[in-house]
Amino acid sequence: MSDFQTVAKLGDIPEGQGRSFPLNGTMVGVFLSAGRYLAINDFCPHMGASLAEGHVEDDAVMCPWHAWRFSLQDGTWLDNSRSGIRTACYEVRVAGDAIQVRIPPPPTATGTPAPAPAASCQPPSTNVG
Repeated sequence: MSDFQTVAKLGDIPEGQGRSFPLNGTMVGVFLSAGRYLAINDFCPHMGASLAEGHVEDDAVMCPWHAWRFSLQDGTWLDNSRSGIRTACYEVRVAGDAIQVRIPPPPTATGTPAPAPAASCQPPSTNVG
């Protein structure tokens, strides 16, 4: 399992917004929603827009290009949750004043895929105090 990596400090991400960070070859969108830090893959699976640039409300982010909405809790496409379309989500923690994200390592040189992320990415300790 991969280790947590620091992406920002408390206060770097305003409430209701996101920022994108490169981790293990993946662009990760980290959001502050209702006092909690949440992280999902930054690229919209529809056409690749940066989700970190989208509008955040009620633990969801709206893609800035075509208004697709994704859950910040589990990456589900909220406009049609039965479709199976989702974006990966990642575990976040706050350690001191550091916002840290854990994502799986990239595939190995032999092409072995990284393990799939958990269905729910958020442990109870992601609240901002």
